[in-house]
Amino acid sequence: MSEPAIAREPSLAQALLPLLALIAMLALSVYLYGDNSSYGANQIALLLAGGIAALVGIRNGLHWDDVQQAIVNGVSLSTSALFILLAVGSLIGTWILSGTVPTLIVYGMQLMSPAWFYPATCLICALVALAIGSSWTVAGTLGVALMGVAHGLGLSPEITAGAIISGAYFGDKMSPLSDTTNLAPAAAGSELFAHIRHMTWSTIPSISVALIGFTIIGLGAHPQAPDVDTGLGSLSHLIQAQFAIGPHLLIPLLVVFVLAIRKFPAYPTILIGALLGALFAVLFQPEVVVKLAADDALSRPMALLSGAWKALFEGYKSASGDAAVDDLLSRGGMVSMLNTVWLIICAMAFGAVMEKAGLLERMIRGVLATAHSTGALITATLATSFGTNIVAADQYIAIVVPGRIYRSEYAKRGLAPVNLSRALEDTGTITSVLIPWNTCGAYMAATLGVATFDYAPYALFNLANPLIAAAMAYAGFKVLHITPSGELAHRDAVPAQAPQ
Repeated sequence: MSEPAIAREPSLAQALLPLLALIAMLALSVYLYGDNSSYGANQIALLLAGGIAALVGIRNGLHWDDVQQAIVNGVSLSTSALFILLAVGSLIGTWILSGTVPTLIVYGMQLMSPAWFYPATCLICALVALAIGSSWTVAGTLGVALMGVAHGLGLSPEITAGAIISGAYFGDKMSPLSDTTNLAPAAAGSELFAHIRHMTWSTIPSISVALIGFTIIGLGAHPQAPDVDTGLGSLSHLIQAQFAIGPHLLIPLLVVFVLAIRKFPAYPTILIGALLGALFAVLFQPEVVVKLAADDALSRPMALLSGAWKALFEGYKSASGDAAVDDLLSRGGMVSMLNTVWLIICAMAFGAVMEKAGLLERMIRGVLATAHSTGALITATLATSFGTNIVAADQYIAIVVPGRIYRSEYAKRGLAPVNLSRALEDTGTITSVLIPWNTCGAYMAATLGVATFDYAPYALFNLANPLIAAAMAYAGFKVLHITPSGELAHRDAVPAQAPQ
């Protein structure tokens, strides 16, 4: 973490002031606007809290130029995520227009039983995310289709989103292809595969808890299928009346997964998937494309181009006449992601000012002073990563900043670096999606169409993992220590105390 150019160290009260102001404003935002709070009110709260942090920094010796440059640098960190988000919006639009998402929905409704849908969704997303190393790609492709299947089966969108996120984040966390899985050991000074092996002790029990939970929820669910007694008789028939359905339409999905497995960068991978969807729409759904263009003055080739292009920036708008189908399929386009982009920019600006003014580091130092035992130190790491996710609004910062701050303390206490890297992922990666203004929370809410606070109670893996990690730390289970000879030693019985 770069050293802030300040003349005076901030006090703990100063460090907490912007955070408390943010929490108060966000609570007021939710009270006043409910689920619509993320459509502007939360962004204003983040900017105002960032302004308070800037004033604290200026009072302690920062210049406005320092604050401004920090904001520029902080927002630039999210540039890659913003372009991925926009590309996902295009992908959703063209994959609906091409029939890829409708095909997945129809096949899913035929194959998946409502009683086992939630655990099956979690498991499928876990396996695919493990193979490709990206929770965002899984949610933006397979997750969108599974949300549609849930709608068709009359199942809860909130629980379905929780199952998708649980599986996607398990696979993302355990995959050597994942950026966060590589980032955590780099920040902690551990080795990648040693880090992954050490994570299994907290991660496997957590996903097991999630699968058991989703199984219990699914067996006790009472699906309420949408009213489809009118028109063609069923939601599946209504979709098939609007689109040509066939296994060949799953090729864009296969291409994206192959590119992801081969470690092709995320943004061009998703953009290629979106463009391939547009091509498939023109080839296999020409009448749907022309209808979307909605311009009789255009020649047929120009109407096909216009419709495909429109799906990229504006998404697909269903006009079947059936409310259930239209609500399900009217989605996507880069435009649909602009509010989320706004939220991410404001959140990153706030986190950058907090870091530049030294307020993040000051808060963490106060936590460290109370962590006397090994269990307390690991739990403090978990809490710090979670707090950084709230304050800095980005999982990468929630991994790197605590990793850099706690690394020397772990070494001083004779703790192996894999303990730190596991703790960083057990909370830094996992809890980011539970916070509405975090880049991950904002992305999942926009992509799956369910508000963060609505799906959060059902993201069972993400909720269980930090709790299991903290319990293991205090029990001293699978805590590795470095012996004087430099070898690793297990201490699974009694929590070790800090050296006197």
